[in-house]
Amino acid sequence: MPKQVDHEERRRRIADAVCALIDEQGLEAVSLRDVAARAEVSMGAVQRCFRSKDEMLRFALAHVGHQVTARARTRLLAAPAQSPASTVGHLAHEIALLQAHQRAQARVWLAFLAAAAVNPALADDLRGSYTDLETLLTRLIADAGDLPDPAAEARTLLALADGLTAHVLIGHRAPEEAERLLHAHLARLWQ
Repeated sequence: MPKQVDHEERRRRIADAVCALIDEQGLEAVSLRDVAARAEVSMGAVQRCFRSKDEMLRFALAHVGHQVTARARTRLLAAPAQSPASTVGHLAHEIALLQAHQRAQARVWLAFLAAAAVNPALADDLRGSYTDLETLLTRLIADAGDLPDPAAEARTLLALADGLTAHVLIGHRAPEEAERLLHAHLARLWQ
């Protein structure tokens, strides 16, 4: 009897391999051969899961986004926020990827962000992710307080989180300082 293959699980395993390679060597080092070796599948299995390298990269980008979302959801369920404002804070901290255990994911995210500057398909995917995050943050900020423009505050918070991620990765800011800056911004929102 032929072995049953869980195609979605295999696609996730391949996406994890893509992310590990990006973390270690950068996006330009990702090849189908290396991905197959890292995922411990044949090149044919990779090609059956993805029609092209671009499709594989786009899936890996979405995979990273799903991981961040799942981690934020888990954090909110494990330690429910005391208020709508603290919910915004929890989400902002997860988006910023400032913790040591998030560093690999931050490197992968920023590698995709840089690639999106010259890859329209990746740019389109990232714009969709950012739009979804802005929509969620706008709703949470509107629920948290009487601010004149929750959408503008959501855009600013998202830009700050991304900027702090980059600053920490290149060593311009220590993670603790970035956390303080993010916390100070959030505190000013609710004054």
